[in-house]
Amino acid sequence: MPAPEARDADFALLKETVRDAGALAMRFYMTDHKQWSKAHDNTPVTEADIAVNDLLHARLGGARPDYGWLSEETEDDSSRLTQPLVWVVDPIDGTRAFAKGHPHFAISVALVEDGRPVLGVIFNPATDEFFEARFGGGAFLNGKPIRVADCTAIEGCRMVAFAPMFKHPSWPEPWPEMDIIDRNSVAYRIALVASGAADATLALNGKNDWDLAAADVILHEAGGRMTAHDGTVFLYNRATTRHPSLLAAGPVLYDKLFARVGAIKLPPRTS
Repeated sequence: MPAPEARDADFALLKETVRDAGALAMRFYMTDHKQWSKAHDNTPVTEADIAVNDLLHARLGGARPDYGWLSEETEDDSSRLTQPLVWVVDPIDGTRAFAKGHPHFAISVALVEDGRPVLGVIFNPATDEFFEARFGGGAFLNGKPIRVADCTAIEGCRMVAFAPMFKHPSWPEPWPEMDIIDRNSVAYRIALVASGAADATLALNGKNDWDLAAADVILHEAGGRMTAHDGTVFLYNRATTRHPSLLAAGPVLYDKLFARVGAIKLPPRTS
């Protein structure tokens, strides 16, 4: 276990670096920057994703060369599996929103130790929302403590999700009316739940380590619960970085949502 002063230094490094990465991202935001699709999955990427990734890798990797590295925009290196401490990075989570000039994206970086996040930062530079947490140290938005909302009912809750999912005919019973909004960035969705700006988020499609790790420690430090839809606790920096689903909310609402979705059998993962 690293000494507390070492973790203090890691956290200071992480926060300063992510702020600088946010400033870099804003140089591309709402400009005519280059965009293309990845060959393996056709998801979008922009020159901003690459530039921000390069900055984060140079600064974090340069300062901590003995830590592993896992990023959406870096070819995976299996040597990370031998490292107890690993940076888990999404340089721009919500690339589609970023590319369209919508302010629903974020830079998401976690430090993972032995499979679980111990530090997390999510920064939306377009809205100047800086979420941060350290395991055991609470969660903060722009320096002020945050807690999940005390919503206790599904009906009327503020759900951050893909609205058509709740209208699918396969549900055994209809969902009650909810105030549903969508945000392209998974990390930002969870951060909104952590801060009490939303009550829950649910996704029944696959997510990756870099979507979840920073948000995981932030939400838990804000008093929330976050797992796969079936209650599986997320473990990070494993050979497979893909997770089947996401459920996050305050504790009472989490239990009620889990009662609805926990037994659902999803199709087998193909990747």
